[in-house]
Amino acid sequence: MADPASSLAPPKGATGVLVLADGTIVWGKGFGHIGSAVGEVCFNTAMTGYQEVMTDPSYAAQIVTFTFPHIGNVGANPEDVESNVEGAVGCIVREEVTRHSSFRAEREFDDWMKGHLKIGLSGIDTRALTRKVRLEGAPNAVIAHDPRGNFDISALLKQAREWPGLEGMDLAQRVSREKQENWEGGFWTLGQGYGFAPREGVPHVVAIDYGSKDNIFRNLAKAGARVTVVPAKTSLDEILALKPDGVFLSNGPGDPAATGEYAVPTIKALLDADMPVFGICLGHQLLALAAGAKTSKMHQGHRGANHPVKRLEDGVVEITSMNHGFAVDGATLPEGVEETHVSLFDGSNCGIAIRGKKAFGVQYHPEASPGPQDSFYLFEKFVGMLA
Repeated sequence: MADPASSLAPPKGATGVLVLADGTIVWGKGFGHIGSAVGEVCFNTAMTGYQEVMTDPSYAAQIVTFTFPHIGNVGANPEDVESNVEGAVGCIVREEVTRHSSFRAEREFDDWMKGHLKIGLSGIDTRALTRKVRLEGAPNAVIAHDPRGNFDISALLKQAREWPGLEGMDLAQRVSREKQENWEGGFWTLGQGYGFAPREGVPHVVAIDYGSKDNIFRNLAKAGARVTVVPAKTSLDEILALKPDGVFLSNGPGDPAATGEYAVPTIKALLDADMPVFGICLGHQLLALAAGAKTSKMHQGHRGANHPVKRLEDGVVEITSMNHGFAVDGATLPEGVEETHVSLFDGSNCGIAIRGKKAFGVQYHPEASPGPQDSFYLFEKFVGMLA
């Protein structure tokens, strides 16, 4: 990792580079898509599930540094894709990506990255980069790959410095579905793939897509719901016309305050109508905003599959999957909104419930993918409210 005063010429064999807005230059070996992309650098501590991470729309406009050194060695397959819309723009890994060693693999990770227009950078001291993010906060940067090693560092640095960053940015519209969809997918089983969920005689959930992961809908279906997915800016009248028994608010990228400009009025109206509501991640933040709380940008964010969360009602600790760079400010929760979960890493808010309403949200990802399954019960809790 070079300091801003270092030479702009790449070292021998370098075919990839990360240029941070502070002038730091990180050279490595590029893989995947050839080109450049700008975003916020973050780190993820999960040991498995890199394909799900890279296809999570919540990572839109972000460059993921994986702290686990061996990423890509189990290849890629179509079953582990969480969404076909924009996810992470690139990834940074320690070891060079080797040929796959999994019976489920259908493509090499390098080839899969090319096909999804995502840029990779290997041979990086990911411990040093992660430490920099932890100490200084998540930086804006440009990741670039050129097999010939030709890079205009000055231009890349200018791009990194001029990018406005995620604060104030509404990305939900960019990754949301464009039209309504009846969700058909069921849960996955080895050797059989994904089945089909029943759609008759079960509670109906309308899910608002702010950048959703498919496994959320699979878990709602497994819990016994029929799911209709609608775009982020679907109006209240359009939602009620579908006659839902409950409304789900999905995860997604960007600043919740920016997305809330159009989402919060709709959510407030749903609460006023006593509609059962369940929110995850961005959906949790939007529910909190609708209830009168505030959100803020985090120093480094929470991203990984090993985050301990304490459930306040009984003291149970859930090991959870997380991916968020913004958080609900627990100190701003108004009267009538109960804090239900907190992070055991930093004490930040991880859950709320609105008294007198069938409405609750959690900051983490109970659907896992990747991650532990401690929190699957939340889908059963929500669907049980609708029976």
